[in-house]
Amino acid sequence: MARRTGAKHKLCRTVGEALCGSPKCPALKRPYPPGQHGPAKRMKRSEYGVQLLEKQKLRHIYGVQEKQFRRYYEEAARRSGITGDTLLTILETRLDNLVFRLGFSNTIDGARQLVNHGHVAVNGRRVDIPSYRARVGDIIGLTNQGHKVSVIDEALEGHVTRPPYLTFDAASTTGTLVSIPTRSEIPVHVNETLIVEYYSR
Repeated sequence: MARRTGAKHKLCRTVGEALCGSPKCPALKRPYPPGQHGPAKRMKRSEYGVQLLEKQKLRHIYGVQEKQFRRYYEEAARRSGITGDTLLTILETRLDNLVFRLGFSNTIDGARQLVNHGHVAVNGRRVDIPSYRARVGDIIGLTNQGHKVSVIDEALEGHVTRPPYLTFDAASTTGTLVSIPTRSEIPVHVNETLIVEYYSR
């Protein structure tokens, strides 16, 4: 599996947002580009630069590599409906993202690690593929091993705001995808139209 390397919060600081989802992201305290001249480096971008940055933001939010992200875009373009909305729906229903949305981890990177290590089950069966696409009605929970992981308990003890397309049962520590996420329900602040324009050049 490909891994993200390099400065983890560089893009977060470039755009001035905590794209990683971490409450400790440096961009929350230093919302300007990294480097010696960071505060003075805000500059007007070209139309292409704005489109590229928006695409990079969405990739960074979901932790998806460029090749895989392009495949998702091509799949969305083939489907009927609004391409940008469909792209977001595809990304939002990835297993690692749903584990993050349910509150099993404070970051999507942490959620991906939980899936990779076999701590997550879908409909009672262990699934260790972060890109697994969940369907409506799928029940996402923890394996026997996952119930023993302390970081999951710590994450669930915090304040978790779950989107309306997910329900959570605290007694069984499981969540259910009850509907396909709509654009208004997806808590991602990007302009997906710019991303469609980028790939349509």
